[in-house]
Amino acid sequence: MAESDPHAKRGPGRSWNELALQDTNGVPDYLLADYEPDLGDEPLDVSRFVSRAFFDLEMERMWPRVWQFAAREEEMPDPGDTVVYEYGEKSFLLVRQADRTIRAFYNACLHRGRKLRLTGGKVKDLRCPYHAFTWNADGSLKTIPCRWDFKHLEGKDMALPEVQVGLWGGYVFIKEESGGMSLEDYLAPLPDHFRDWRPEECYTVKWGGKVLKANWKVCMEAFIEAFHVIATHPQILPFTADTNSKYTLFSDHTNLTITPFGVTSTHVPAADREEQWVIDQFLKYNGRVVEPGMEVVVNEGETARQAMGAFNRKRFGKMIGRDISHVSDAEVQDAFTYNVFPNFSPWGGYGPAVVYRWRPWPDENHTLMEVRLIQRAKPDETPPKCPEMVLIPEDVDWEPMFGQLGAVLNQDMANIPHVHSGMKALRDGKVELAHYQESRIRHWHRTIDKYLAGEL
Repeated sequence: MAESDPHAKRGPGRSWNELALQDTNGVPDYLLADYEPDLGDEPLDVSRFVSRAFFDLEMERMWPRVWQFAAREEEMPDPGDTVVYEYGEKSFLLVRQADRTIRAFYNACLHRGRKLRLTGGKVKDLRCPYHAFTWNADGSLKTIPCRWDFKHLEGKDMALPEVQVGLWGGYVFIKEESGGMSLEDYLAPLPDHFRDWRPEECYTVKWGGKVLKANWKVCMEAFIEAFHVIATHPQILPFTADTNSKYTLFSDHTNLTITPFGVTSTHVPAADREEQWVIDQFLKYNGRVVEPGMEVVVNEGETARQAMGAFNRKRFGKMIGRDISHVSDAEVQDAFTYNVFPNFSPWGGYGPAVVYRWRPWPDENHTLMEVRLIQRAKPDETPPKCPEMVLIPEDVDWEPMFGQLGAVLNQDMANIPHVHSGMKALRDGKVELAHYQESRIRHWHRTIDKYLAGEL
């Protein structure tokens, strides 16, 4: 995509690039690059979110052709370990092989179609609970009970059908249809951007999910723009420069929002923007326990952003057992919210990271939203066993599991089902978008259209 004018005016105040150029340490050049193609201002038709016919087209022409984040490798560390990955009405079974590779099969018995497994776990083979048809871990047929009654299957390929598997950064991806882009090309430029952040060294700390009464796109779109902060998350405005976020559209399959922290929103009156006040508000909201020698004090001539950068370099460096004194303020405090089409969002940076995933569950009116926290293991540290996803009931808050992040998620959840139901009440059936701050939403809909038209 062509680069836009990097000096194009955005919201009031300093742009993220201007803030980054004042960092204590240099920001990687790739984060300063601008990729902002003009996608126009046409409204979106509401049928894209609420129509069963549109949903069926996505399921037929888009989902089978995209790379989907199916698991983290720590979910299946040893040969024989399995993971069940599902979306819509489809189910897949990932199996760690004896040679430590991972293969993925359609999760259905080739006899009567019963799911081979309902959950992950360790197996020696894949045995159907209904009639005991059994396959080896590599998908080859092992046993047909009463084989004398299935002479018509002799000579027929009875291996479990497979889908493509790709690995990057500790993440396991699957793709149903063969051909198309390699995973590396599909993810670009994430592998380059994350090289120093090392997601392959991370492990899952917490993992929760909740079924939401909304289309998968309604859920996903709530987390790819910072425009909603002023109304939905006003408590973070003292230390979050929401309107100064940077939106970058890399390719058909990847984009990024960078939201600066340690800077007060332009929505907050100027009189309240003393630098120490910004830090104090951040610590108050996040409930940080400051260890001796790790106080966050803004020295004369220093900004809150620089002070928080210095604090986090010490804190995160100690947490991961690495010297990160050389890294930028941005990489230890800003929200680097990457998205990989259609439903995978890993956060970048050096601190503990958030990973989002959204899956149709199972129709156009419901979505399984998952939130996973990962953190990097120290050198020679043996990570704990990966926790299973906790399915949080609809009427239970996220906060008990995720703390302050959960409080923010609760605020988002208060919007999402009502966005979906409200769309059905739109008189003209049109959804309007901000030109810049919601450009990532329009970007994803352009990609959907390309898949539906057979261009990708």
